[in-house]
Amino acid sequence: MSRRLLTIKGLDTGYDGVAVVRGLDLTVDGGEVVALLGPNGAGKTTTLMTISGMGQILGGTVTVMGQPVPRLRQAHKVARWGVIQVPENRGILFQLTVRENLELAKTRGRVDIDRAVDFFPALGPLMNRQGGLLSGGEQQMLALGRAIVADPQLLMVDEMSLGLAPVIYEELMPVVRRIADETGAGVLLVEQHVDLALEIADRGYVLSHGDLVMQGAAADLLADRSLLDASYMGVESL
Repeated sequence: MSRRLLTIKGLDTGYDGVAVVRGLDLTVDGGEVVALLGPNGAGKTTTLMTISGMGQILGGTVTVMGQPVPRLRQAHKVARWGVIQVPENRGILFQLTVRENLELAKTRGRVDIDRAVDFFPALGPLMNRQGGLLSGGEQQMLALGRAIVADPQLLMVDEMSLGLAPVIYEELMPVVRRIADETGAGVLLVEQHVDLALEIADRGYVLSHGDLVMQGAAADLLADRSLLDASYMGVESL
């Protein structure tokens, strides 16, 4: 039986005491990919930030690996539990080489940087190139490679396809599935390309205006596009 890595119950979270997400229930188990979907402004990134210990918990609970995420911002503590987030801006260090970026992500007892090349062979010939000189696709590979080297228990990927050509993110998406399958990490994926996300996901949740409006098996969500499309338009009856 898969280990429960993330449990969110009745979460209210936001900024400056104002809730952006309300009453959210969500779970992620080891070895599964969970898609968190919804239109811009729905609260997806806010949810990821709160799980990472960088948000403000106004109500409810967030539990990671059996540990409650503190209401006060303590991202360093949550990171020690194995929560790794790949942000929209990828979070790589432009002035450092690919190798240096990967070495910084490595900590004692974690996997070697060769593991990143196993998942992204294109990084191999780029080891001595500065991060800022990489293409957008190569930067995204490096961002994901850094996450792999950090040996995550829970990997959160925010808008991986942002700014990438379709041929690139279509190649990267199956690698996210492989990460979950081969490492046993749970993956929480925020992605604007709904079909691609659900094709590799086990389950999905849809937020609209901060409220959870749909959830279920990824295959079921894909099969009911009328409801899924309606949720992106903010239909209240969902």
